[in-house]
Amino acid sequence: MSARVASRVAVTVAVITLVLSTVGFVLTLVLSAFVFDEFDAYGEVPIPGTGTVELPAGEVTVSFHTVVTGQPTSGFPIPQISVSIEPPSGVADPVVTESVGGTTTVNSDTRVRVWVVDVAEAGEYQVSTDGDVGGYITPRLAFGHGSSYGWLLWVCGALIAVGVVELVAALLWSARVNKAARPLAPHEVMTLDNPPPLSAVPTISAGRPPSDQGIRLEQLRQLAALRDSGALTEDEFQAEKRRILRG
Repeated sequence: MSARVASRVAVTVAVITLVLSTVGFVLTLVLSAFVFDEFDAYGEVPIPGTGTVELPAGEVTVSFHTVVTGQPTSGFPIPQISVSIEPPSGVADPVVTESVGGTTTVNSDTRVRVWVVDVAEAGEYQVSTDGDVGGYITPRLAFGHGSSYGWLLWVCGALIAVGVVELVAALLWSARVNKAARPLAPHEVMTLDNPPPLSAVPTISAGRPPSDQGIRLEQLRQLAALRDSGALTEDEFQAEKRRILRG
């Protein structure tokens, strides 16, 4: 495989890698938000109201969940709400940290992450909620977790970076190969044994017979052309020049 063909193959492979990894990143991002994200995996509590949720040890997300009549924007207004989480007897209080996330809407069902809770031990937790939610339809707090496929985003992101590096390297290689001097084909090399075609040699006017001096000048011009094309070395040019001048 020639260098030129190999460089084109490298560019094509880099472009395919970049396109597929970008599509995979976007697809994983969409699925994580609308399919893989189990925001209500551990249950929901109405606002205002009380309820019991079974929480595992570790990080738990708390999302404001409601129904909308239109398509909300990223600036979806979160009402003033509060939550109180009582642990089982003898268990440390969970640590609640504000962590407002993006708005996700599926078929008028809207949710926004509001808090992240660090649960010390698994068990049943008593939850009390309150807030000014008069303008919202069926408002509630949902307890769950994020997508378990978040590692796919890192994989796709790494592939995108690899694709960009490959593409830059392949383009530089292709440009270097295209700029390289193209070797002459055998039929393009001019030597004394393989003179240029007659059409390339300037013709002498047929109006009058050429003089000896005119013939020598024409031969010298042809020799200079052969030397400039690389068909003759400087020593060969000088030797032929002396021969012509001697007649």
